[in-house]
Amino acid sequence: MKTYKILTIIGLLSLTALTFSAFRTPRKAKAAPNNGFALVELFTSEGCSSCPPADELVAKIVKEDKNLPVYVLAYHVDYWNSLGWKDQFSSAEYSSRQRQYAGWLKLESVYTPQIVVNGKTEFVGSNESSLRSAIQNGLQKANNDQLTIDNASVNANQLTVQYETKASSANRDLLIAFVQKAGHTDVKRGENGGRVLNHVNIVREMNSISLKQPNGTATVKLPQGYNAQGWEVIGFVQNISNGEILSAQKVVLSGI
Repeated sequence: MKTYKILTIIGLLSLTALTFSAFRTPRKAKAAPNNGFALVELFTSEGCSSCPPADELVAKIVKEDKNLPVYVLAYHVDYWNSLGWKDQFSSAEYSSRQRQYAGWLKLESVYTPQIVVNGKTEFVGSNESSLRSAIQNGLQKANNDQLTIDNASVNANQLTVQYETKASSANRDLLIAFVQKAGHTDVKRGENGGRVLNHVNIVREMNSISLKQPNGTATVKLPQGYNAQGWEVIGFVQNISNGEILSAQKVVLSGI
């Protein structure tokens, strides 16, 4: 009888441990060896009721992985704008980029919220386990095409950078994204009517430079409203034949 009680207690303790393990907070991503990185591109909209959980998820990632080479870009698409609410951060350019990914990834259609990691892995933007797994895979993967951006400076209304990549430049573009770190909107109408939505890492402008040379200098115009405190700049190299992101880096500015 005593043996039965002991075994029952042990079984209950084991079940409790398993239950706790199943519902505990996911682990943070491990540090990146071999110059690994993760570029997380979220396609979202203030007019989409399924999007706020995805916005909240990437905000969590930005906070947790701030010391790792994890770069979040949130693109607000414009194809929801005719359904009751115009997203103030939306652009047809970002909808076009999402459709380009649909072609690269052989998808039948676009949707929100959608996340693409390193240009190769896509899933529903609120799927936390898929996002953490994709980030970890990106951090662990060896990167032989490391992007280096040096001597980045802001003068008047322009940003000038010197860049260098280590691999061949064929079919590759350098993209420079100007990112507003935070924003919020009091939504009046549409599927999110009556809600205050908070956003992070909002892409406000993208610039594309063809990498005819593996190194060089690029100058781009600063977007309207840019300021060094509330914005950041992300540079990344993309294979324009298949969409793969080959390298990424946060741009450190001088001359402010």
